[in-house]
Order: sequence, then structure tokens, then C-alpha cells
Amino acid sequence: MNNSQQRGTTGRSQVRRAELIAIGRKLFADTSYDALSVDDIAKHAGIAKGLIYYYFKSKRGYYLAIVEDSVAELVARAGGETDLPNAERVRRTIDGYLYYAEHHQAAYRTIVTGGVGSDSEVLAIRDAVREELVATIAEGAYGHRTVPPLARLALVGWLSGVEGITLEWIGGLAARAAAGAGAAAGAGADGQPDHAQLGALLVRQLRATLTVIAEFVPQCPAPPVPDGDLVPVTGSS
Repeated sequence: MNNSQQRGTTGRSQVRRAELIAIGRKLFADTSYDALSVDDIAKHAGIAKGLIYYYFKSKRGYYLAIVEDSVAELVARAGGETDLPNAERVRRTIDGYLYYAEHHQAAYRTIVTGGVGSDSEVLAIRDAVREELVATIAEGAYGHRTVPPLARLALVGWLSGVEGITLEWIGGLAARAAAGAGAAAGAGADGQPDHAQLGALLVRQLRATLTVIAEFVPQCPAPPVPDGDLVPVTGSS
């Protein structure tokens, strides 16, 4: 746990801290870590820089709190609804993942790219969320979170592809929004897929990955394909 989480235990302090984290997500999405000073952050937030030190102790502590907060939200959305049947849970996981990326684009980029890049603690946070997502998919596919190394590598490879595809997708959404078409307009003349189409693609790719895993790792048989398995859940909120 980031030491900054020891600060701000009252309701008002928690709200203020959350507000600062939301501001930080936007600032670090548009500006590199090294290019922003605590003075810059305080100016953009309209606060005294002492508040940054009070809640987060340092700029690095502030940045780590932003990453940790983003990761917790992504994992919670992607890994929710554990009482569903396995196949449905997998689909919900993918849908929740895409919903988060679509509606929290700056935070998603921070999580996937590692933000600072050379900061080992930031990269460790990023790797931890990848491990959690792989375990969530494994549990949905096989009923348990731990799988043999070869199966795990295949799932990691699929997730790496998901990250690259999703980054490209939200980049297209941002470009569309900048052009005035609206980020949530769905697939249009520009050929950009909407949430449902991309979800269907990722589910199909996962199904193919699970089939290949079954060929190499007999103890991980491909789950049966239920009716509608290739159609993603949509309309998350």
C-alpha cells in the first residue's frame, strides 16, 4: 500500500484526495512525469502545494497513488460478478475491461504503459494488474486461477494483444472525438469498431487461444462454447 493512503481518513479528506488523484490522471496523461513539478501540479489543481505533500508526501507518492487508484478500479470492474457461470464471467471480464478503457482513457494508458517507464515500482504495479487479469480469465475458463506455465504464457500473450488493440482503439476514439464525431458514436464511416464489435473480436481471439492451449496442455481442455458465447455483453454502466 502506498504510504500516502495513510493520510486523509476523514470523509472530507478522502473526497479531497480523490479529487487530487482525478486531476493527476489528466495531468500525467498529457504531460510526462519529469516535465511536471509539484508547483505545476498545484497550479493546475488550484491548491497550495503543501496539500500534495500532506496527502502524498512527494510527487512520486502522488504518481504512485494515481496508478494504484486506476489499477484498483480496472481490476474491480473487470473481475466483478464472480457468481456468474464461467463462460459468462469471461465475457463480462472482457466487457468490463473495455468499458473502463473507453471511459477512463488517460488512466488506462497510465496502467498499460507504466507511465514513467523507468520506475520499477510503477512497473511492478502494472505487472500485478496483468497477473490479476490473467488469473481472472483462467478462473473463468477453467474454474481455477492457477494454470501450468505454458497455458499461462499463452494467456499472457493474449492479454498483451488485448492491451495493444485497446490502446489503438481508444486512440481512434480520441481522434474521432477531436474531430467532433463523438467518442461514443459507435462504428461509423471511419471504420472504427464500437464497444460491442471489439468485444466480439477479443472473445473470438480468446476462444482461439484456449483451443491452442488445449492442444499443448491437455489438463487445460478448451471450455465448451455455449450459445451466444461469441457475442459480448454490452451496456455496462
